[in-house]
Amino acid sequence: MSESPQSRKKLHELLDLLREVDERRYGPEYGVERPEDVVDGHRNLLHLLEGGLFSHFESDPERPKFRRIVSPTRKFRGDNPDAIYFDAAVRPGREYRVRGNLSGAVYFSVTVEEGPGEGAYATGTASGLHDGEMRVEPDGSFEILLSEDDPGDGQNWLRLTPTACRLTTRHYFEEEVCAAADPARHIPLSIEPLVDPGSPPPWDDARVSAAIARVMNFVRGDTIGQPPRNPAEQPGWVSTTPNEFNPPAKPGDLAFSAMDIAYAMCPYQLAPEEALVIRGRFPICRFANLVLWDRYLQSYDYNNRRISLNRAQTHLEPDGSFRLVVAHRDPGVPNWLDTEGRPGGILYWRFLLPEGDIVTPSCEVIEVSSLA
Repeated sequence: MSESPQSRKKLHELLDLLREVDERRYGPEYGVERPEDVVDGHRNLLHLLEGGLFSHFESDPERPKFRRIVSPTRKFRGDNPDAIYFDAAVRPGREYRVRGNLSGAVYFSVTVEEGPGEGAYATGTASGLHDGEMRVEPDGSFEILLSEDDPGDGQNWLRLTPTACRLTTRHYFEEEVCAAADPARHIPLSIEPLVDPGSPPPWDDARVSAAIARVMNFVRGDTIGQPPRNPAEQPGWVSTTPNEFNPPAKPGDLAFSAMDIAYAMCPYQLAPEEALVIRGRFPICRFANLVLWDRYLQSYDYNNRRISLNRAQTHLEPDGSFRLVVAHRDPGVPNWLDTEGRPGGILYWRFLLPEGDIVTPSCEVIEVSSLA
């Protein structure tokens, strides 16, 4: 009998990895004890597997293609109902041209992630460029050159660092209907190498094995490749106190973050007849919204429920402030965010290109019946 191909061995390793992730990531080692959190974990794992297969199995930095990272049915890493994200593999020392269109977005950016590549979790964000720093044509179209050295000819340019491995693009929309839930929303976006790499090699045993390895790297990197969270090591804008935000702040070079967005995050906890009232004021900024996530940073069901609010969707008070209400049932007031009946989860703010100080939103837990 001939020896099994390497691809079969890699496939079995992938199956072994899925079992290991199930037993470790969705268990006591990571503080997961409730059966419902295990169930959410299994959904999280299968969404990550889909993401690895969709974006990384046939990923090729010599001939990159933009693929949509998350969708209403593929969620991880803190997806956003008001944003559409794409990514593509790149390689240091190469030159690429990105062509695209704002497509009505109130904000667009592209960032360079750095790290080992091959599906592995990025180690940081190396550089970035947003639409306010670019030349954009009246019809919303643009071109960006990505290379190691600035050509110095005035064209839109983004530096590829010696450790660059991937590009992430962000189109943010502030509309009444969440953009990510709109199946008809089309965003033209392409990337091509300036030097033709020629045809790729055929899909032989080695190439399929390497592709399975990339999927494994991706799944591992978002699960057991990350140690259990240490509250003392969280960024300052991440609160570990339920129902209480820390001051919003920009993330610096944190992987998969945009350098010009300020964030604030906290867990929420609510009894069945409790509501969380969040008060504050929107700063001067390009975009702002609040999103509800589960513990695995997956957004709630924005196709069928109101689980996020941007400024276009928010009813303001007469003095220009906002009052948002997080509750398990509709309290009959504006700005209700639907928890899906979940007693706990995560609240996540984004403020894009904010000007001046951002007032930290305040929180108060009250009886939901008192809101009527």
